Amino acid sequence: MSRPYAVLAAGGTGGHMFPAQSLAEELLRRGWRVTLASDARGMRYAGGFPAAVARQELAAATLARGGITAKLAAPMALLRGVFQARRWMRADRPDVVIGFGGYPAAPAMAAAVALGIPRLIHEQNNVLGRANRLFVRRVHTLACGIGVPGNMPAGVHAVEVGNPVRDAALAVAGRDYAPPAPAEAPVHLLVFGGSQGASVLSDLLPPALSFLPDEMRARLHVTQQAREAEIAPLKDHFAAADILHAEAAPFFDDMPERIAQAHLVIARAGASTCAELAVIGRPSILIPLPTAMSDHQSANAEWLADAGAAVAVPQAGLTPEALGGIIHDALADPALLSAMAAAAVRIARPNAGQALADLLDGARSA
Repeated sequence: MSRPYAVLAAGGTGGHMFPAQSLAEELLRRGWRVTLASDARGMRYAGGFPAAVARQELAAATLARGGITAKLAAPMALLRGVFQARRWMRADRPDVVIGFGGYPAAPAMAAAVALGIPRLIHEQNNVLGRANRLFVRRVHTLACGIGVPGNMPAGVHAVEVGNPVRDAALAVAGRDYAPPAPAEAPVHLLVFGGSQGASVLSDLLPPALSFLPDEMRARLHVTQQAREAEIAPLKDHFAAADILHAEAAPFFDDMPERIAQAHLVIARAGASTCAELAVIGRPSILIPLPTAMSDHQSANAEWLADAGAAVAVPQAGLTPEALGGIIHDALADPALLSAMAAAAVRIARPNAGQALADLLDGARSA
């Protein structure tokens, strides 16, 4: 009997790729054959996928970015990707195709519709993204990460499963949280802005830390993800703020472990970030990306904040002094930090990957 076969179609950011990676890891454990379908940009974010996952690169483009020439060329690129996907899937027909959003997922999803292959969508946020909106009426099930999307059309079969997290996050899930110790013990602060960084955090954080009391600043060990061009200036700013222990890099391939080691996390509020913060169980200050479609990052941040696991801070009008005050109030209250960590664990869904794999099993046998 041949192994069941799934195609995972995902766009080129961590927010789309991490849930797809988690599902791939779970399906491999169940004996499935798995292929990741994306475009060239998406494949650059696929390094964390197990080697057993095949890669299928498809042509794709978006109408949302670039100049007039790029926008005119985008439909032809997408059409070329659909033809590539149809030819490939006819030769190696999957049992089920699942889309995780992002325009690179569109060609594989369109091919699955044309060929009548069972298909699902996983939406990480509580707002359907553009690509998922295109196909949500043409799938058997919409799997929801954070609540049922408010813009979901009537009549769609939706199941809330949560956002799957990577095995690396599950490996440190629920690790005991120890708040900052008194006296001179280090205080670990982790700062990151999603898979593409966040310049506002590089601009705000060093001056924000300068507003902390000297004794608190002396204990800080700061780790920050930032864009390559911001690394050198960021280190200079940390030095000017008398932060003696600081590390900055464009990417950390052990981010779940770094989250587990942190006393406090400052981050954007992408769905995968929020899911990993919950599963690992760490207190956070979340600054949602204000330009996120339909302001979905604010809703993600509120999910944690409403549970008492995070402080949600709008970027608009945020000053270094205000951010410094929020950081101080958190670090100065170990009982609060412990309560936030415990609240995060209470709302976590560490079995989301298994629940999503169960849905694929059901779609295949339906």
